[in-house]
Amino acid sequence: MKRTKHGDGFKGKPAVGLFALLFVGTAALAQPRVQPAPDTVVLPRSAQAGGGAQALRETAAAWRRDPRNEAAALAYAREAFVLGLAEGDLRWYGAARTALEPWWTAPAPDAPMAFMRALVRQGFHDFKGGIADLNTAIAQDPARAEYRSWRFSLLLLTTQLEAARADCAAIAQRVGPDEGAACDAILRVRTGRAALALPVFERLVALPDYQGPQAQDWLRYHQGEALRVAGRPEAAIAVWQAHLQARPRAHLVRSALADLLNQQGRHADALRLSLFEPAPSDALLVQAVLAARALKDPRAERLDEQALQRLQAQDARGEALIERPQMQYWIRTGRDVARGLDLAARNWAEQQEPADAVLLAEAALALNQPQRAAPVLDWLAATGYTDPALNPLAQRLRQRLGR
Repeated sequence: MKRTKHGDGFKGKPAVGLFALLFVGTAALAQPRVQPAPDTVVLPRSAQAGGGAQALRETAAAWRRDPRNEAAALAYAREAFVLGLAEGDLRWYGAARTALEPWWTAPAPDAPMAFMRALVRQGFHDFKGGIADLNTAIAQDPARAEYRSWRFSLLLLTTQLEAARADCAAIAQRVGPDEGAACDAILRVRTGRAALALPVFERLVALPDYQGPQAQDWLRYHQGEALRVAGRPEAAIAVWQAHLQARPRAHLVRSALADLLNQQGRHADALRLSLFEPAPSDALLVQAVLAARALKDPRAERLDEQALQRLQAQDARGEALIERPQMQYWIRTGRDVARGLDLAARNWAEQQEPADAVLLAEAALALNQPQRAAPVLDWLAATGYTDPALNPLAQRLRQRLGR
């Protein structure tokens, strides 16, 4: 079987929470953040410093010259989406959405358009629409590995475990055993068998075919997450810290590490990590707020005001998208736990991520409304998932609900 290298593009790199990462919510057509205008490309510092700047400029220029050219639109949308994924910046998802506008409601797009449309839909948390578009792409081209790997991630995100297992088996059969092992390891983590996933990730991260930067971002994130879930937070911290030495702008890893450091009471480390750049993402800004407040750092008030201003700006724009940083801010600062609980409950109805389960349980217990988090207990029972951060909260919920 011919091997597929995983250094570029989307291969071997499903969305999995990313968006999590960052990107929690509903909204099939949630309004994007400040959207780059069609006649300009304003690059963030990391893109200017990296090799993606030229590709983004070139594809943007080609798209502007002929915005109804499907190939040009796909090329620019892809570059913008990759940048949004790397930066944790929803503006670039908005740019990708704009490029795809002429085909956004097409009932029967070809496979590349259906795939790209699915990526943008899931970026704005339209998981049902994203899965439907991926079904269309796979029906036309069942051999494309990235189509199935992204569908696997969305099925997992929406707790469609049997369908996710079927995609995992198909990936192993059609693409190769290593690719199949990667998705099986994630399934193990999400079904209470994280310890069994650890040797798999340790082997995969060393394979020559997986040394590309995006593949390493993805694998190292999941390796660290498996360690955390298996009750080895210091080992997870070490893996993520080492990866950031090589890839300092791996946003998913950086935000996960900042969150874990705060959970472990290492607030000074979390603050330093979160303020890596002068204008941190929402996810990193909220982690900085939590760390600074815990430390009583003199910057706490300024950071808190910045976070609040961003949330108020989102409200003023009428954005429907629920993001994890919003929930973390309202719940963990205590500024408006009731609002955070409402967001967390709405979010959980759309997608089920372990970090979001923790937030929903925290808020429900804090407000003496344990029934609001009862779906988390149902999810735990259905999946077998265990988590050092979630387990004690789940036990308190069971006691409160008599379950």
